[in-house]
Amino acid sequence: MNKLQKVRHYLFHNLRIILMDRILPLLPDKSCLSIMYRLYFGRKLDWEHPVTFNEKLQWLKLYDRRPEYTVMVDKVKAKNYVAEKLGGEYIIPTLGVWDDPDDIDFDALPNQFVLKCNHNSGLGMCICKDKSELDIPKVKAELRKGLKQNYFLHGREWPYKDVPRKILAEKFMEDKSGDGDLKDYKFMCFNGKVKCSFVCSGRNKEGGLKVTFFDRDWKQLPFTRHYPASEKKIAMPEKYREMISMSEKLSQNIPFVRSDFYEINGRIYFGELTFYPGSGIEEFCPEEWDERLGKLIVLPPKP
Repeated sequence: MNKLQKVRHYLFHNLRIILMDRILPLLPDKSCLSIMYRLYFGRKLDWEHPVTFNEKLQWLKLYDRRPEYTVMVDKVKAKNYVAEKLGGEYIIPTLGVWDDPDDIDFDALPNQFVLKCNHNSGLGMCICKDKSELDIPKVKAELRKGLKQNYFLHGREWPYKDVPRKILAEKFMEDKSGDGDLKDYKFMCFNGKVKCSFVCSGRNKEGGLKVTFFDRDWKQLPFTRHYPASEKKIAMPEKYREMISMSEKLSQNIPFVRSDFYEINGRIYFGELTFYPGSGIEEFCPEEWDERLGKLIVLPPKP
């Protein structure tokens, strides 16, 4: 990210906070997305002839609205959706689902577990590695914040709008064969075909999140998107080809979707499905890759 992008990014996030509270909720989706895109990238969004990856994600938010997308982004319902297509053995075990934090029986949960909301990304999440050290009132307070969040308003990612808000508890997953850093493998599926992938690593380590892109043959690609690439060499996961095949099964007849998997102790586990990575407002460096990936998305006819 160059200096101009850093300044624009800073201004975008600060202005968006103000606009989100006062103005953006009042605007129709197209106007809201146009303003957000202009604030971040410093240029007008071309709705009639979108070219770049980020432009096309905005177009898809507005015009590609299939009811099943709401099921696919719901962290509770997506488990059954994926299990039907791939098999239940790829699903991280569910420990419980609740409507309210006060309904959670923490005594019945194991010593290690993960709590999260099913309709958003991050807010309210609790990764518990030792229940004896858990501040339960604080966890409940964070979950309430998560349940109240209207995630749809943050980027007008419409599939989240009608997700029934729940709290989900999952088994804590740990890769005992690795270095303690549970890597997230994310496959970019363009019209049913994986063209590239990226790995999220170091999320909870010093230096922060690293995002490293690879082509289909696991050759590192020469660009970044918002986050720096890992300085360490990342080995191709053992079941990489299997994950590609599974991603393509989940992405048939969809213009673009990202499917996430983990490889844990030699087994594949499904993570989530995402239609608009970074909400379509994350910069590429070099910038030319925004257009190069954009060309891979074949948009459906405008409704």
